[in-house]
Amino acid sequence: MKYYFRLLFILVAFFLVNAVNAYPIDGFLRTGIKRLLRLERIFKGEIKDKPLVKGAMLPSDSIRLNLSKHNFYAFPKIDQDLQKEINRLFPNLDESYSIAIMNYSDSENIQYAERQATRGFQPGSVGKLAVATGLFCALEDIYPYDFEKRVGLLKNKKIRAGYWAIPNIHTVPFFNPETNKLEKRLLVENDVFSLYEWLDHMLSVSSNGAASVVWREVMLMNAFGEEYANLTEAQAEEYFKVTPRKELSDQAVSVINEPLREIGIEEDEFRVGTFFTRGGSNKITPQGGSIGSPRGLMKWIWAMEHGQIVDKESSLELKKLMYMTDRRIRYASNKKLDESAVYFKSGSLYSCQPEPGYECGKYKGNAKNFMNSLAIVETPNGQKYAVALMTNVLRKNSNADHSALGGKIQDLITQRSQ
Repeated sequence: MKYYFRLLFILVAFFLVNAVNAYPIDGFLRTGIKRLLRLERIFKGEIKDKPLVKGAMLPSDSIRLNLSKHNFYAFPKIDQDLQKEINRLFPNLDESYSIAIMNYSDSENIQYAERQATRGFQPGSVGKLAVATGLFCALEDIYPYDFEKRVGLLKNKKIRAGYWAIPNIHTVPFFNPETNKLEKRLLVENDVFSLYEWLDHMLSVSSNGAASVVWREVMLMNAFGEEYANLTEAQAEEYFKVTPRKELSDQAVSVINEPLREIGIEEDEFRVGTFFTRGGSNKITPQGGSIGSPRGLMKWIWAMEHGQIVDKESSLELKKLMYMTDRRIRYASNKKLDESAVYFKSGSLYSCQPEPGYECGKYKGNAKNFMNSLAIVETPNGQKYAVALMTNVLRKNSNADHSALGGKIQDLITQRSQ
């Protein structure tokens, strides 16, 4: 009980002293993301709902970049002791399990280990981090010296979904601040959100429709520069109508993949080449396919924690957007992580083919069955580590195994710090 009163005091003081300082659950004033307003009201007892786990209730000023003073160009080598311990986790798991793990609890003694870390997988929704990276690069191009203007554009630019968001399988939250009513449903073409909310839908609930909308907007920022702020939907659609398809395809790939190359991630380590909805890919011809590897994803975490994704402000904003204040799933769902802050993105893709005696199910593909997680875990005891986990276990939903592995790695890191 003392924990909740102490946290309530911190949040109240935060609102009074610095009401425009970001989020997570205290972020509505800064971002306009209504999902956060609902979480704030649940925390205050104004809305009755299941409370968040302790690790999801950090105030915004507690979220920091952990390696901003460390040498970005010194990616760690294998720590043999950690490597041996990681190897012991996998004897009874499918051969496809591939992982990179970095323990930077002590930034002067970073420990790294990996297993099949260069193996390529279809990244699924983890690829949305590439879209988010491209967005912050495009914002920096428009307002190179003013991060607050970038935030203002994210908050104030209202955008209609259009055909780009269709079809989609993940519901998104629609919260009415006047009635405190929450509705979760699939997107339709006439739905309108701020760019910040589209970005949040893309990451917090992994909406494919939101991802295609955000990617579209990154292309428009790239094409129109400072004029983007006042760009109308009609002008945007005219641009996509008159620009040659090959040029659009080249632009789409460039705006979200070139920023990855700039932070040292190679093309065969992490790239995205196909829009997340049929509405988007019907307009923008896919190019080059999509791929991710544990090492490539770990390089993305490495760059973010160093403040190297565009700049420190953008990197910190990306980290806040990854902070888990929605339902924790897969790797992040293990109860041993409840008191820890978890910054997370998961992705999956499965497909089935005819097989005698086998009935295909969700996340049980017998042709492809990718399940991937990227997580940063920060414990109350000061441990800080990151995990990039990618698998392709056919005919089985690996959710429970991923979660169990999350608990085992938590125990391993805890034991190493004692």
